[in-house]
Amino acid sequence: MRNFDLSLMYVTDDRITDDVAFFAMLEAALKGGATIIQLREKERDTLSFYQRAMRTKERCALYDIPLIINDRLDIALAVDADGVHIGQQDLPAGVTRKLLGKDKIIGLSVSNRLQAQEANALDVDYIGISPIFATSTKREDLELPLGMEGLRAIRKIYTKAITSIGGVHAGNVAEIMRNGSDGIAVVSAISKADDPELATQQLKEIICQTGFKT
Repeated sequence: MRNFDLSLMYVTDDRITDDVAFFAMLEAALKGGATIIQLREKERDTLSFYQRAMRTKERCALYDIPLIINDRLDIALAVDADGVHIGQQDLPAGVTRKLLGKDKIIGLSVSNRLQAQEANALDVDYIGISPIFATSTKREDLELPLGMEGLRAIRKIYTKAITSIGGVHAGNVAEIMRNGSDGIAVVSAISKADDPELATQQLKEIICQTGFKT
């Protein structure tokens, strides 16, 4: 595969434990124009993660939208997902590529310039700058926010695609895109919205208005 649109990634909200609510939210994001879905489940056991991943893949396939799995290479392989997003403490990118195959998407989280520089030598398709702004969505062990200065610095260093996650919302998307990000990854901007489908549409409109063609 490895030909994908990174502009608007919806990272599923693992705080939504009820399947009916979870898949309604996923459907809203897909209808609203999300260009890639990342399934993230930090607390779910392997079997229920697999089951949710299978259902998520089925929904994504209806919209011809790629599904990548956060961290869990075993789940990505089990459901034949389109790729995986790994962190600095997960399996090395080279091992992940060998196991996953050359046609799948691999994303890598980076939180500083050194990690971005090192990523140039790795067989990954994009890096995710995390966090770009402060956020309460993820774990407490995150690095300090990189901000626009950090994004600009990494854009000069890293040669492939960049997405930005952490505290991203409609009010700062344009700034993020103008400063060198190829896309955004959001959780709460969609999952906590009063109208998730409309919120997704609005995010995509801003992305298009800043010159990124989806």
